[in-house]
Amino acid sequence: MALKLNIIIASTRPGRGGPAVANWFNEFAKLDGRFEPVLIDLVEIDLPIFDEPNHPKMKKYEHAHTKKWSAIIDSGDAYVFVTPEYDYNAPPSLTNALIYLFQERSYKPAGFVSYGGVSGGLRSVESVKGLIAGLHMVPIPEGVPVANYRQFINDEGVFQPSDLMKTGATAMLTELLKWATALKPLHTS
Repeated sequence: MALKLNIIIASTRPGRGGPAVANWFNEFAKLDGRFEPVLIDLVEIDLPIFDEPNHPKMKKYEHAHTKKWSAIIDSGDAYVFVTPEYDYNAPPSLTNALIYLFQERSYKPAGFVSYGGVSGGLRSVESVKGLIAGLHMVPIPEGVPVANYRQFINDEGVFQPSDLMKTGATAMLTELLKWATALKPLHTS
């Protein structure tokens, strides 16, 4: 049985490029076949600003939206965050979604498909790696940065990656599989 890869569209902003980039990566992961990819859009999850009265480590959730989010995240063996860069950082929607939970993601690996201007969203990735490490996730170094991403989205809204992006995606999936397999005993105990 294939491990489950939760691919999370981090931006919730109107006009965002995340869905086009994430749809490509989701299809790429399906064709790769080493994971069962699940595409998750934070717009559809619709989390308010963190509003749980108890610390996430306690896993004593009071709100239906948190319980739903917990079940979605708990089901994954590995994660890929498809994230833009906003003002040299990750979008607030991603930070908010991460701080909602703790145990559900512990000892699971995370990779990034980042997009933006000239930096390809890499500053966003670096700004959030410390947070996910603090949540006991394992951020892997392999990723897919997409510089000047709009040039890769055609008139129909379909993302058309370069060969370099495809190579990066394969390398990231390879490392995610290694880490997810190695860490699985830690989060199933």
